[in-house]
Amino acid sequence: MGAAGLAPYAADETQSRGRKYDEPRPAYRGEYQRDRDRIIHSTAFRRLVYKTQVFVNHEGDLYRTRLTHSLEVSQIARSVAFALKLNEPLTEAISLAHDLGHTPFGHAGQDTLNACMRDYGGFEHNLQSLRVVDVLEAKYADFPGLNLMFETREGILKHCSARNARELGDVGERFLQRKQPGLEAQLANIADAIAYNNHDVDDGFRAGLLSLDQLREQPLFESQYAEVHARYPELEDRRLIYEIIRRMIGTVVTDLIEETRRRLEKECPESIDDVRNAGKPLVSMSDHVYEQHVSLKRFLNEHLYRHEQKLEMTRKVQIMVKELFTAYSEDVQRMPPEFADAAASLDEHGRARVVADYIAGMTDRYAIAAHEGIRG
Repeated sequence: MGAAGLAPYAADETQSRGRKYDEPRPAYRGEYQRDRDRIIHSTAFRRLVYKTQVFVNHEGDLYRTRLTHSLEVSQIARSVAFALKLNEPLTEAISLAHDLGHTPFGHAGQDTLNACMRDYGGFEHNLQSLRVVDVLEAKYADFPGLNLMFETREGILKHCSARNARELGDVGERFLQRKQPGLEAQLANIADAIAYNNHDVDDGFRAGLLSLDQLREQPLFESQYAEVHARYPELEDRRLIYEIIRRMIGTVVTDLIEETRRRLEKECPESIDDVRNAGKPLVSMSDHVYEQHVSLKRFLNEHLYRHEQKLEMTRKVQIMVKELFTAYSEDVQRMPPEFADAAASLDEHGRARVVADYIAGMTDRYAIAAHEGIRG
């Protein structure tokens, strides 16, 4: 057993590669707890409450946002971390930070901003999340960003091209060396997929874009539907759907714990370095459940994310983001002084990155108001 009751292959802060800038140790909390607290107190985290998960913020106040999604990811990941004796505060910190760099309007906003940035290095929200915690958050007197622990930053950066990895220093090394991240990072990544897969079913049904008959074609949904309907035949749709979804999450999470235990027993890692050198992820669902999970993901992609009602909103927000990027690129003084001043002395590539930083930091409603401003 590792430090503080952790498994030997869990992340141990006493063995960490530490922070970019040295700081005194916290007196009454751990280093990863400090990371979690800095993330929660960050400006980028607060903005997530008004950023799209699937439905744009003004489409309804009951749909999930990036903030509620991040909390749901954290809850799932922490439960698994506890069961596997992994580092729970680190898992929580990664889970809460994973979407800090996301644009307004969800993936429609990201894809459009990436297209605008095609000649300037592109835009990817995962890289932007790391940029937020390393550079853009401006709160502390002694350093830029949040100065998070290496393992937290490693977990935030889920994927990365070799070109970008070469520019990122320590956290980019594993992509060049083809190594795995720690188990806590692997767990936060898969908890993200579990959360949005299952909760998007709830939001899609609530919005009237997904029907019960459609959902019953999915094996993961149908198996739980059969059990719930047999036990509660008179249950109304709202509670029926919720009961099914909570059981779907329970099924997938239980399988994730059991399959990961099996893999850990087979590989017998004795340290986080062994995990990194394993050659493949050790946190995983079984093949059978993973197939059901992927099937549901494909279903949502076809019937929810590409629903005509969603595509209509997607087209609108893509125009907004493109016009915002064009307007600020042509006249950086349209941006607030801190961004305008930063961009003024830079070359074309540098100015484009500042514009992308500004737009990516916007909430849905702020972006809508800003777009009205440049048109007015």
